[in-house]
Amino acid sequence: MLYAILCYNDEDTVFAWSKEQEDATMARLIAVQEPLRQAGKLGPVARLMPTTAATTLRKGKDEPIVIDGPFAETKEQLLGFYVVDFETLDEAIGFSKELAAANPGVGSYEIRPLYVFRPGAAAT
Repeated sequence: MLYAILCYNDEDTVFAWSKEQEDATMARLIAVQEPLRQAGKLGPVARLMPTTAATTLRKGKDEPIVIDGPFAETKEQLLGFYVVDFETLDEAIGFSKELAAANPGVGSYEIRPLYVFRPGAAAT
């Protein structure tokens, strides 16, 4: 089963890290990711740019409108995600705990099974 691990944190804190803090955090995260990469279970990993770079298309009864920024104000922002292939939810939780230990400060990880659509194929 493919899982999306969505990483939330305070972007003002994360984007204020020094180069040394960023490099140390990324080294710890890569160490957590490496066994999954070697096993062929790690899919795309991405860090999102800050919400100040976001554009939202908002749907309503009328024509959709495009606005700057995120859809909602929150204390934590979606900063990135992992796509991983695990047999069980417990494995996904274990990986998320390792990510949490490698990341300084507070934050959260949302774990969601993925329903993948491929044109012309059955959804998985």
